[in-house]
Amino acid sequence: MTVPLSLHDRLSEATKSGSRSHCAIASFMLARFKDLPFETAATLAEKVQVSEASVGRFCRAIGYANFKDLKEHLKDDMGDQPWLIKDRLDALRSADSQRDERLRQGLEAEMSGLVGVYELARTAEWERVVARLATSPKVFVTGFQTERGLGHYFASQMQYVRTGVHLIDLAAGNFSEVLTEQGGCCLVIFEARRYSRQALVLAREARKAGIPVTLVTDHFCDWGKEFADELFMVATQFNQFWDSTAHMAILSNLLINDIFLSLGEGAEARLNQVARLYGAFTGHVGNPLTSVSE
Repeated sequence: MTVPLSLHDRLSEATKSGSRSHCAIASFMLARFKDLPFETAATLAEKVQVSEASVGRFCRAIGYANFKDLKEHLKDDMGDQPWLIKDRLDALRSADSQRDERLRQGLEAEMSGLVGVYELARTAEWERVVARLATSPKVFVTGFQTERGLGHYFASQMQYVRTGVHLIDLAAGNFSEVLTEQGGCCLVIFEARRYSRQALVLAREARKAGIPVTLVTDHFCDWGKEFADELFMVATQFNQFWDSTAHMAILSNLLINDIFLSLGEGAEARLNQVARLYGAFTGHVGNPLTSVSE
């Protein structure tokens, strides 16, 4: 019985016998083998300077249905280690003398990512989300794992400009507050890799229930299109050890600003009311507390 070639061996063969574009793709994959879990067909095509269709044809030529199928077989060569933490730590430690270059590259990547966020803010999908979040009777917001803070931040800021904004209670474990809602609500999810199973299940069940879902995520999410009405994918790789979700926060600020502008005087009145109540009960540094009755 013939043992199937490993992915690494197939790539090595392709560098010797493939076409010019196939050889380029194979060579890049071999050189960046440990980074392949974080690539998509689109990002890979951009880096190799070929078309996304060429990446698909290459995958089929070496025996895989598509790039997603190829990545599924990575575990055969490198095990189930999607973060590869030790390898990334070792790479950073060995590159200390190149710190300035890494910072320069990171800065360029962050500026490019920021432009990408502002480009999203000019799309029809963005306008649709702004209108929905400004007018839906109830807006539910959540984030998972390290992104739960982004969800909390967005919900807290939104509560200043309109009523009916709710941060989902993850501890309850069944999302009943949103999935049993009878019409007139929408859902915003913040999530990045490695994706929580809860995020996918919640998006799927909300979609089944007819609840509009807006997903703010990274460029590697391959399930968002199936379950989200709007998918805002932002850059998260900036030449750092951890992926950065800072651009998700920038996106949420832009959303809140446009929602505020859409709501007009009603939002301004609510802001003043919330500020007065905060001053009455809690206060700010340098400002004395005032009575609610004043």
